[in-house]
Amino acid sequence: MLNHPTVERLHQLRLPGMARALASQAQSPEIGQLSFEERLGLLVDCEAAERESRQNTARLKRAGLKQAATPEDVNFRHPRRLDRALFARLMTGRWVSDHQNVLICGPTGIGKTYLACALANQACRQGHSVLYVRLTRLLPALAIGRGDGSYLKLLAQLAKTEVLVIDEWALAPLSDDSRRDLLEIFDDRHGTRSTIITSQLQVEHWHASIGDPTLADAILDRLVHQAHTLDLDGESLRKPEKPV
Repeated sequence: MLNHPTVERLHQLRLPGMARALASQAQSPEIGQLSFEERLGLLVDCEAAERESRQNTARLKRAGLKQAATPEDVNFRHPRRLDRALFARLMTGRWVSDHQNVLICGPTGIGKTYLACALANQACRQGHSVLYVRLTRLLPALAIGRGDGSYLKLLAQLAKTEVLVIDEWALAPLSDDSRRDLLEIFDDRHGTRSTIITSQLQVEHWHASIGDPTLADAILDRLVHQAHTLDLDGESLRKPEKPV
């Protein structure tokens, strides 16, 4: 008989999961077979699940992933040399806790961005902060930041993000400022954060694409040596007969 005011009070206390669970219990004739501790445990579990769901939704929103990719929907049937065992290990999230990187290489349309977003989605589920950026937009944003005073703030945001997804690596030649910006980013993140990079170029060609041997050495030393590589090849997944 006290359920109705109690439900309202739980909402006032910002415990919507417990409120819904209590209302549900009131509709279950078998609930009386449970002890007080068991019923309370169910209420607490529902509230915890509710909060985790809200937090994960917020993390995904802040991440700004390009695609709503999930690990469950990854296509392993398409012949693109996707290492299923390695991908399964990455799903555990150990690479994030160990501050390692993931490099996804392959031709256009092979699903690099989808795989990167699926890994990022999993990282969000595991409680990590994530941010998706395209290199072709990140570098101009940093250049603008030098002029309007937001440069250091943007670098700090990138440095604190636990999993940074950089899409479209090495699509265009880099300026000297851009090379130095990348060194700043990876120096801040080296050994403390994780990065996912997608590129149409194989890793062995990245040094030449950066353009300056000294800066290339410094950037790749911080990026490649503690990395897992998914080296893809095959026909485009964008063909109508082979959807992602």
